[in-house]
Amino acid sequence: MEPAMFDGLRLAHWQADQRPDGILVLTLNRADQNVNALSRAVLDELEAMVERIALEPPKGVVIISGKAAGFIPGADIKGFEDIAAKGQTEAWIRHGQLVFQKLAELRCPTVAAIHGHCMGGGTEISLACRYRVASRDEKTRIGLPEIKLGIYPGWGGSVRAPRLVGAPAAMDLMLTGRSLSASAAKAMGLVDKVVEPALLLDEAVKLAQRGTKRPFKQRFLAWATNTGPARAILAPQMRKQVARKARKEHYPAPYALIETWRRSGGLGVHAALKAEAKSVVKLAGTPTAHNLVRVFFLMDRLKSLGGKDHGIQKVHVIGAGVMGGDIAAWCALRGFEVTLQDREMKYVQPALDRAAKLFERKVRDEAKRKATSERLKADVEGAGVAQADLVIEAIFENLEAKQALFAKVEETLKPGAMLVSNTSSIPLEQLREGRKDPSRFAGLHYFNPVALMPLVEIVQHDAMAQDTERRLAAFCRAIDKLPVPVAGTPGFLVNRILAPYMQEAIIAFSEGIPGPVIDKAALKFGMPMGPIELVDTVGLDVAASVGKIMADFHGQALPEAFKVEEGKRGKKDGQGLYKWEDGKPVKPPVPADYTAPDDLEDRLVLPLLNEAVSCLHDGVVADADLLDAGVIFGTGFAPFRGGPIQHIRAVGAAKLKARLEELAAKHGDRFTPRPGWDSLAD
Repeated sequence: MEPAMFDGLRLAHWQADQRPDGILVLTLNRADQNVNALSRAVLDELEAMVERIALEPPKGVVIISGKAAGFIPGADIKGFEDIAAKGQTEAWIRHGQLVFQKLAELRCPTVAAIHGHCMGGGTEISLACRYRVASRDEKTRIGLPEIKLGIYPGWGGSVRAPRLVGAPAAMDLMLTGRSLSASAAKAMGLVDKVVEPALLLDEAVKLAQRGTKRPFKQRFLAWATNTGPARAILAPQMRKQVARKARKEHYPAPYALIETWRRSGGLGVHAALKAEAKSVVKLAGTPTAHNLVRVFFLMDRLKSLGGKDHGIQKVHVIGAGVMGGDIAAWCALRGFEVTLQDREMKYVQPALDRAAKLFERKVRDEAKRKATSERLKADVEGAGVAQADLVIEAIFENLEAKQALFAKVEETLKPGAMLVSNTSSIPLEQLREGRKDPSRFAGLHYFNPVALMPLVEIVQHDAMAQDTERRLAAFCRAIDKLPVPVAGTPGFLVNRILAPYMQEAIIAFSEGIPGPVIDKAALKFGMPMGPIELVDTVGLDVAASVGKIMADFHGQALPEAFKVEEGKRGKKDGQGLYKWEDGKPVKPPVPADYTAPDDLEDRLVLPLLNEAVSCLHDGVVADADLLDAGVIFGTGFAPFRGGPIQHIRAVGAAKLKARLEELAAKHGDRFTPRPGWDSLAD
């Protein structure tokens, strides 16, 4: 029954129900989207309701979602972009703060009933409530991930979270942007109760009626860690931890969050909210925030490719090495029936052992872990080919060996099944020769380590059906990977762009520039890992192989610096350009009086940018956005720069092209600008 207090209010996104027991239930069910992203209209309606509730408070208020997908995923990012373009960012942030503060100041108990995703603004609205109850469901995730957009919680989250759960836990949640399960949120004190999904509303009502007292330890930490002296001690420690992962000039938001929190000691809520808003508005105008929001939309675009209908239930993987075994394990983890084939069981067993460790990390429930393990089966004889909807080849990089394997597979491959190769560099035009049904043949190139790298390249050729690309994109989404369609030319997109970057690092190393100095230059630019460490991680043999393919493709000779010695291939041998111990590189000290060459950063980065321009010019991907997305998610290329093409446009194509010409005159033809630069000029 809709309460009389709301007479005359036009509610498009909220539904208000007055229960006989006096509890008012506000259900958010955004009318124009399938998720409850917080828009201006949603907040305006909430504000109107809260103002009337304040005049005539019920016995309690429960806020719950009417969407099966979840509670609230956060603010409407698309809407925020429009607001920012109009110069209304500060008004938008202060408006959200005001609405949530009015909710927080209601004289009756308020409860947020959380099921499914509860992120950003969704978590902030729950923090404005007196209590929170969450469903015990694996889909329930609670977090404050705004740091990933170059800002931090600006609707009161950075003010309320530390005062609720204590500064260390709250700041860690905001600084990492990680999300919590319901039980983890309960352990932290972020939610007061965890219940079965079917009981969510009933338990929220009980919480509104009876309330609850938070544990003494939580209340003490919330007070003690927010005192002036505590902030003065904790803030430098937090900055030091952040500095290990992010440079201030690249990612200013974590540092601004810590500093604003430090300076807000002793401030009342309203003053603290003003400080929060001022800081977040400033961050929202930075190039980092602009580019990270762009990366968010790029990810959204990749997620939208292919839809959901892939028609795949059973997957057969051939090749139980590191790549093949990990691909098989990942597919099983994501719900597919998988058979894994290799020549003998002794080659399959290590892959099964690695899979067991993956499942142990990812699946906490023992019954579900057992079911996951049972979905992955060893299949030395290859009987699974006949039942498979998708067969993935992941053997060593040899054209003749792959061709022979495909011919064997096609003897039992069922009609309609897709056959794909995980080749990292062999052109698809060569691999598809002789295929019985080339329309259902493609490349599906994963990156190592499979469990960590989000990108998968869908490698095309001229005889591939569009439906095959669509189904493979849908399959990638089903296994929680980001697909990017690429042309089947040597190196495809990611390896083609990385090759000259790693090549130049090896050349610089051979000239006597210390590895740590080379790595430091790349990290300074914003790469996630230095190229010398990357070459060792990938393997010198693999780097040389890809380098040879790309050198041949460009009509160049592979530099003499590419020397691969037996037992010194990098991380996998314990020795490469660096020595490796316990899976980590032992980097030698650099002499104190050593000075790095002035052009080192340009020597590393500009070949990568040059190849990106070449890839765009050659049509390796459909457009610049897909290129930027592929390179960011496939290599970790400095996300705050928005991708190689975005970075070129920001700095100026003409300026960077001229710099390449200077490097070519000094260091050789490998720096000669490739075709395509002029099309990017202002």
